[in-house]
Amino acid sequence: MENINGILEKFNFRGKLIDCSIYGSGHINVTYLASFDDNGKENKYIVQKINPNVFKNIEKLMDNIFSVTSFLRGEIRKAGGDENRETLHYIKTVDGDKFYISDDGSYYRAYIFVSDSVSYNSTENAEMFRQSGIAFGKFQKYLSAFPADSLYETLPEFHNTKHRYETEFLPAVDANLSGRKDTCLSEIDFVNNRKAYCSHLVDMIADGRLPLRVTHNDTKLNNVIFDKDSNEAICVIDLDTVMPGLALYDFGDSIRFGANTAVEDEKDLSKVSISLDYFKAYADGFLSQAGGSLNKDEIDNLAFASLLMTFECGMRFLTDYINGDTYFKTAYPEHNLVRAKNQFALVADMETHMDEMKAIIADLAK
Repeated sequence: MENINGILEKFNFRGKLIDCSIYGSGHINVTYLASFDDNGKENKYIVQKINPNVFKNIEKLMDNIFSVTSFLRGEIRKAGGDENRETLHYIKTVDGDKFYISDDGSYYRAYIFVSDSVSYNSTENAEMFRQSGIAFGKFQKYLSAFPADSLYETLPEFHNTKHRYETEFLPAVDANLSGRKDTCLSEIDFVNNRKAYCSHLVDMIADGRLPLRVTHNDTKLNNVIFDKDSNEAICVIDLDTVMPGLALYDFGDSIRFGANTAVEDEKDLSKVSISLDYFKAYADGFLSQAGGSLNKDEIDNLAFASLLMTFECGMRFLTDYINGDTYFKTAYPEHNLVRAKNQFALVADMETHMDEMKAIIADLAK
């Protein structure tokens, strides 16, 4: 492990260092938990070494995070909440900067550790999923007045499905760099037969019907922390991909990830389906918080967005498979194809249940 002590001295931490060790299981950044003794009180901080290979503009990324969390703290205060618990509180360096660059060119940032909290990698029950919906719904509600267009676009065109189809998928099929095209012709047809999906939300943005909002863009369950005693959601973490987007993107990707009855790379497609119970639970939590800040077009497209984000993810897996696995990490040669088939099976099941999904949303939004 690198010598972290010199890095810790660069931040405005209170107290005398007790311990610092690797924390969590993240794959992108290196994370440490540092504990300090402040006259008998233990203060804990998270220190992260940011991966510049994934995030190309650390300065703008950190500007995004400080702007959003500062705004969140103000809104939480106004609502009578606990600003030190319901959003992350980032710590500046002793020089007043938002991050520190070490002599070897590494980037570090720090925030206060949220005490008495836990996180989960998978959804254990519908109530847990409902709580994550509450967390992301609050995130959306509190940031509804934030000027989303002032944020740096960390990952350009990330959920522009039309762009994904026209400039990534179709060229990949034409180039066939891996020579695998003949092994996935039915999956290619699946995408092409549904190309109309790709432009639906993009066209609504162009028509001014869907407003750009602050979006999280990585709404997995493990990016919500829960109170270790009550198991209620506390706040949303991992804000690296916060940028302008649609509330529909975050909602849809949550459903894609959390309401699939099978894991993302399950080979037995008979196990893949949309759990309407989980869909309803998440939608209930999300709309209980964000419903009042969304317009009718947004609410009316929540069910479709769940299908679209699943379709987009499957298309990205298939694109990477055809390109020769250059983006997603794989455990075996067909891994991306298995993932794509899995997502497309979920899309097909959502198509079958779309009327029920829309009815659930309509009932909850009354």
